[in-house]
Amino acid sequence: MKIIFAGTPDFAACHLAALLKQTKHTVVAVYTQPDRPAGRGKKLKPSPVKQLAEQYGLPVIQPVSLKNTDDQQQLQAFGADLMVVVAYGLILPQRVLDTPRLGCINVHASLLPRWRGAAPIHRALEAGDAKTGVTIMQMEAGLDTGPMLLKAECDIDLDDSGGSLHDKLAGIGCDTLLKALDGLADNSLIGEVQDEALSNYAPKISKEEALLDWSCAATVLDLKIRAFNPFPVAFTTLGDARLRVWAAELEASYTHQVAVGTILKCDSRGIWVACGQGALVLSEIQLPGKKRLPVQAVLNSQAQLFAAGIQLGSPQGSSVAS
Repeated sequence: MKIIFAGTPDFAACHLAALLKQTKHTVVAVYTQPDRPAGRGKKLKPSPVKQLAEQYGLPVIQPVSLKNTDDQQQLQAFGADLMVVVAYGLILPQRVLDTPRLGCINVHASLLPRWRGAAPIHRALEAGDAKTGVTIMQMEAGLDTGPMLLKAECDIDLDDSGGSLHDKLAGIGCDTLLKALDGLADNSLIGEVQDEALSNYAPKISKEEALLDWSCAATVLDLKIRAFNPFPVAFTTLGDARLRVWAAELEASYTHQVAVGTILKCDSRGIWVACGQGALVLSEIQLPGKKRLPVQAVLNSQAQLFAAGIQLGSPQGSSVAS
């Protein structure tokens, strides 16, 4: 088959790499988001998908939208049998969906219809799901509503973060995509209609969501810290400064009688913080303007910032120069 690939971030680049390594099918063009400003200098930076495509000398197209007739005609001119879409970030109009002979398929990082939308990896972790996976879906006009062609599942382990789960799903997604291509080529795949009653929306993650509310149960905050690592990273306040929390250990049954957010103690495990129910032991943090570090490395030089009784999340707490 002749394939058009559409995707933007690292997750998509992994799948493009898998397509380029196999020899049964040919990638004839790559679509990705326009270059975005990045870094302190705000220089335009190409997406991971564009960088990979250029290494292979593939045509790279970066429309702002695919609603334009000229852009749609350009896509049609590639004469593709199939369009593979992985975390592309643009809505595909019906005319685009209908252009390839076999339509468009999507690699979605959830066991549909569990999590539809932009952030299924984060939301599965945040919700405490025991399992997740990848679904290869025939695309239609709705948001991740199309027939399911193939699925592969994996466990969400107690030490999984957003980053580790991303890597797991990228691995199984690549294998599942290649199997789906074989099934489409020989017409052996049969789409399964999604059960609408089982669907949940996984909205894009905002940085504001990453603020830890210490009145929540420790189990809830533990899930959020894991889900938001490595982006956007959970945080609290220490005085007027922002303290990023990269990792923590759960003490769900720990009892206390102090205000939530209060530092209970510091020991070899980390900084113990009172939650609405139970406690969290912060094990990896990042002070303003500093690198992320194991808590013990921070305590060795700045233990006074985390004395028992200091309240995180309160402007009256101890402050750190930013």
